[in-house]
Amino acid sequence: MNDVRFGRINYNAARQTFEARVDVMRGGRTFRYPCEVAGPLNMDEGIVRNALAAQAQAMSDTPRSLHSHH
Repeated sequence: MNDVRFGRINYNAARQTFEARVDVMRGGRTFRYPCEVAGPLNMDEGIVRNALAAQAQAMSDTPRSLHSHH
């Protein structure tokens, strides 16, 4: 598993989601992903962190050919 670091985790009450910038370190490089997970404000922090990390890992593992280019 890649090393994962979190920016500040915020709760968006209007959307009922936890939002964070999640950095995935892989191969000496850092990849940053905006992530969110739906849940109540009192959701266990460990569950929130695991869900955010899993989302970032999934985005990080997406083949390059599927990334959009601008």
